[in-house]
Amino acid sequence: MLQKDTQRILLLEDDLLLAMDMEDYLIDKGFTIVGPFGRVADAVDAIGRTELDCAIVDLNLHGELSFPVIELLQQHSIPVIVCSGYAELPELKARLAGLPLLPKPWDAKILSRLMQEHFSVNNRV
Repeated sequence: MLQKDTQRILLLEDDLLLAMDMEDYLIDKGFTIVGPFGRVADAVDAIGRTELDCAIVDLNLHGELSFPVIELLQQHSIPVIVCSGYAELPELKARLAGLPLLPKPWDAKILSRLMQEHFSVNNRV
């Protein structure tokens, strides 16, 4: 049974191994995972039908950029961390200005710090 303070995190990541690794890490920290999803359309659908507290979103999903998901999350005031190996490219960096970026391959210490800074996670991570 879930505790009342369990936060629901949308996870959008197209690399199955990375998604499973991140999912395990977040579950170990006491979070509820919505997903993981590997396609933009699936994440958009989940945002429309699921109560979310925060999100971790891969930027490039097999060539499809996740800006529609990021923008929808922002419209719903859901804090998001963008996970990407491409975030430093000039054409993408401008569109991601102000968003916390988790470089790939992801590092648990960096993710933990970003979650503490941008999500309301207290000392859970």
